[in-house]
Amino acid sequence: MLQLASSTWDEKEIEAINRVIDSNRYSMGQEVEEFESNFAEYIGSKHAVMVNSGSSANLLAAASLMYVRDKEKRLKAGDEIIAPAVSWSTSYFPFQQFGMKIKFVDIDQETLNYDLNALEKAISDNTKALLAVNLLGNSNSYDEIKKIINGRDIRIIEDNCESMGAIYKDKFTGTFGIVGTFSTYFSHHMSTMEGGIICTSDEELYHILLSIRSHGWTRHLPNTNLVTGRKSKDSFTESFNFVLPGFNVRPLEMSGAIGKEQLKKLPNFLSTRRCNAKRFKQLFSDHDKVMIQKEVGLSSWFGFSLVIRKESNIERKDIVRELKMKDIDTRPIVAGNFTRHSAIKFFNYEISGELKNADLIHENGLFIGNHHYSIEDQLEQIKRIVDEA
Repeated sequence: MLQLASSTWDEKEIEAINRVIDSNRYSMGQEVEEFESNFAEYIGSKHAVMVNSGSSANLLAAASLMYVRDKEKRLKAGDEIIAPAVSWSTSYFPFQQFGMKIKFVDIDQETLNYDLNALEKAISDNTKALLAVNLLGNSNSYDEIKKIINGRDIRIIEDNCESMGAIYKDKFTGTFGIVGTFSTYFSHHMSTMEGGIICTSDEELYHILLSIRSHGWTRHLPNTNLVTGRKSKDSFTESFNFVLPGFNVRPLEMSGAIGKEQLKKLPNFLSTRRCNAKRFKQLFSDHDKVMIQKEVGLSSWFGFSLVIRKESNIERKDIVRELKMKDIDTRPIVAGNFTRHSAIKFFNYEISGELKNADLIHENGLFIGNHHYSIEDQLEQIKRIVDEA
């Protein structure tokens, strides 16, 4: 049996929950603040802001860029945002919800991230931001992306929700953009069950995020800040002082307490995932029926993708059926080609060139879960199933 995900908790997380219960403080407080500080230090960012999900992290990352003081640098409705055609739905939804125009670009069938040639052709004088999604634990080629941007005022927003712990050129992914997002959902590299994190080294964006996370008020801002300048000394009027259109996407105090314990374990989780990946690559590299993801930098291996080669004599449904019979869970590779989902009718969007690789992933791709424990036996079983298909 191989599930997509499994619990990474032990008595340490239970003790953390009980610590919060004993404190009788359940809403966001000291535990969350400490986790944010610990996570920012670990990942190499000046600031981290915890929220209630990775989807909320994406929402706030997009929203924060709409409220910077320099009006020339603000994102606004109608702005062109470039995005890869293969990602998760809530990578895209915030831009649709804020009225921006998404230009979808094909992916590389090996890395599953941007097709760099297609990306270069897609960038125009109207491009204001670029969404870099590190898919299934795999980093984008950031040196190449920066060459393509070539000094233009295009901000990189990094969706790193599937790639916590991935490394590119000795630096953690999620820290290459002006803002980066992470998820701590149950199936991800570390888990607070539901949770997300936004990282930035930009002080103004950090202050904006603190405000829009909690209703758009000033309560959680420093006394001197880059949203209002200075807060009033009158705590009564400042307690309900709303200055930005905000949300309520705060995490629970339990989430911060659990996150502190999970972060201590993350290096070992990543090490084991990479050991599993080493065996996976030994089994499936240069396979005549399936392609696997080509690693860029040091992947954190969220899961293992299998893309059935067009020239093979097998169909995805047959592989999925055989795996299911052996109690091995599978899923599509995130949303596949997102432009083929009916939700696209609500978008202001454009497709740059062809999406042939995204279509290949949509029709022939699947992935299986990776874990924080050895799954060598299950990987060998999967190899036998594919060989015999």
